[in-house]
Amino acid sequence: SRWSGMDALPPENLYPYTVSRPIYSNPTFEEDNERQAREERTLRERLSCTCRQALKVVKGVFPVIDWLSRYPIREWLPSDVVSGVSTGLVCSLQGLAYALLVSVAPVYGLYSAFFPILTYFLLGTSRHISVGPFPVTCLMVGSVVLTLAPDDHFLLPGNGTGVNGTEADGIVAFLPIQVVMGLLQVGFLVRYLSDPLVGGFTTAAAFHVLISQLKIVLSVPTNNHSGCFSILYTLIDVFTNIRQTNRADLVAGLLTIVIVMAVKEVNSKFRHKIPVPIPIEVIVTVFAAGISYATELESRYGASLVHSIPRGFAPAQPPNTELLWNILGSSFSTAVVGYAVAVSVAKVYAAKHDYTIDGNQELIAFGFSNVFCGCFSGFVASTALSRTAVQESTGGKSQMAGIISAVMVMIVILALGNLLEPLQKSVLAAIVVANLKGMFMQVTEVPTLWRQNRADCFIWLATCLASVVLGLDVGLLAGLVFEMGTVVVRTQFPACSTLGNIPGTNIYRNMKDYKNVRHLIFPGIKIFKCNAPIYFANIDYFKERLRVGFDSVRVFKKRNKALKKIHKLIKKGKLRATETGEVVSEVSLGVDNKGFESEQDSGRESGQVEDGDWPVPEVEVRVDWALELPVRVSVPKVQIHSLVLDFSAVSFLDVVAAKSLRLVDEIVRKMEALAFFDEEVTRDLLFLSVHDAILFIKLETANGSMQDAMVEGVRDPEISGLFSDLN
Repeated sequence: SRWSGMDALPPENLYPYTVSRPIYSNPTFEEDNERQAREERTLRERLSCTCRQALKVVKGVFPVIDWLSRYPIREWLPSDVVSGVSTGLVCSLQGLAYALLVSVAPVYGLYSAFFPILTYFLLGTSRHISVGPFPVTCLMVGSVVLTLAPDDHFLLPGNGTGVNGTEADGIVAFLPIQVVMGLLQVGFLVRYLSDPLVGGFTTAAAFHVLISQLKIVLSVPTNNHSGCFSILYTLIDVFTNIRQTNRADLVAGLLTIVIVMAVKEVNSKFRHKIPVPIPIEVIVTVFAAGISYATELESRYGASLVHSIPRGFAPAQPPNTELLWNILGSSFSTAVVGYAVAVSVAKVYAAKHDYTIDGNQELIAFGFSNVFCGCFSGFVASTALSRTAVQESTGGKSQMAGIISAVMVMIVILALGNLLEPLQKSVLAAIVVANLKGMFMQVTEVPTLWRQNRADCFIWLATCLASVVLGLDVGLLAGLVFEMGTVVVRTQFPACSTLGNIPGTNIYRNMKDYKNVRHLIFPGIKIFKCNAPIYFANIDYFKERLRVGFDSVRVFKKRNKALKKIHKLIKKGKLRATETGEVVSEVSLGVDNKGFESEQDSGRESGQVEDGDWPVPEVEVRVDWALELPVRVSVPKVQIHSLVLDFSAVSFLDVVAAKSLRLVDEIVRKMEALAFFDEEVTRDLLFLSVHDAILFIKLETANGSMQDAMVEGVRDPEISGLFSDLN
């Protein structure tokens, strides 16, 4: 049949089709189609390596070998040079600014904008991201810095608050957690950080960044706080000392925020007309440094300046292992956040330019980049969407642009750093604040999430609130726990439904959702579907929803009582069982009412059933419970003879669920309610589709091979108890 343009056709013009095939159970299907076992390689075969495989492994570890050998110099190099120069200027300024978030000297921000690029050039798989400081991870590292080395220990006279980099450089070294995660191939764990969780977390981080930079823009003395309610404590300190605001710093900061945000809007609005975005951060920084130097803002107005930016690089030193256990938890959360943000940005540009990235290799690349950077007194690197957007929009084609941007940062470190010494810190803080707009705009996602999926909306709000109140590290953990809790709740109370058949088709849908869905033309069949995994937490809920429409225990007792009466009458010769087991009356039962059972006796007799004292009948009989019985026993009518469980949406079962479902099958088999069960529960009970099961039931019923009868001798108390669970 033809399927093109199906969505555009009205219902009356849909093309019908006919499928003719046998009714398949799983074993029959596998036998007819000759299912073959999958070949598993031995350990020796897996460890064997050819030259081609060895080259593939080397290229996987060092992706630069692969793409650099195919690098089109004439087509890509000019664009990469322009992009690298533009991105390098932005990296330099953002490195200086983001160092304030880490509470270290600005020069360490330059180190963090330079060294990670070198390692990522060799190991990274993304061609477009710009590696360097990211405000969220910088703030997370800054909280560790302030915990281990409070500003009170490193105050510089006459320069407000600031950490002495010479003393604090050992504590910003980053642990190789990302390397370990990459080698263990556990990059998939970051998938547990859903988009709503990351959105709420980064929005909360933007609030933390804003408050932390507010004190620098105002240039007021405050204590440094971290952990729970740190935002509240910082705001209290700011408003307590608001009268000490430095007007020169405030004016410079506000002007910088307005100008930078306005020009960024122009860059965004006219990005298709402007060949290269206006590097407004660089322009503002140069002008601000020149004005500060010319007007002597520090001596005349007491402005807080950057001061010393030493030339050259700090000597390499290994990370301080004595701090390992003190920063392990914070390092892990920072590693996960930095990797999640970087991979998210990398995937966006990989999809845009039609290539793929390797998540585990990205972990290794960022891990080694951070270790290498930490050895030169830098802090953790990730990526920033704004900086990556500059690299891509200015024509960047590969990480060659990243290397050129690193060269620009190196020039600033070696030659131009002293020219920025008159720069006001409030200008750098204002640049940080102006770049937070994208993270704050994520708040607009909340109404959309509320309309699409309220669970995701609650995850966003809970993570954001927890991160604002409890701090970023604890807030991230709280948000993750809340997210996993929503998954557990949704699977603990899964959506279960009774399916009906679309007339004339093999389609089965929830009967509550469609008007044309009806019970099967053939009565006595119930189709039950569960849309979630079945495990220990929801098995009771599953059994509660799986109602067969009658009191199974009562039916079981009544039918056994009737069978007992029938056997007594057979022994007395008043009834006779044929060879097929059918019961035939030998005398009229109208006079002899000894088989009549009053409702007053049911309680006493029920106790005998529960005690299991009835003897097993000596003669096997077949009773059609739908017709009038040869004895006067009020047996409830059972409208269902077949139960089909649709487990197509069940992804897994645990031991508890498998045991419980086995009991359900055993009961149904003993009641002979499922026609496709024989004396032993086998894989023949599994069908390829619901329709196969329904057709099989109809066929068995038409052939007269299915009985609606209780099997005698069910005395297992656990099974009897499960009867009541299903009602």
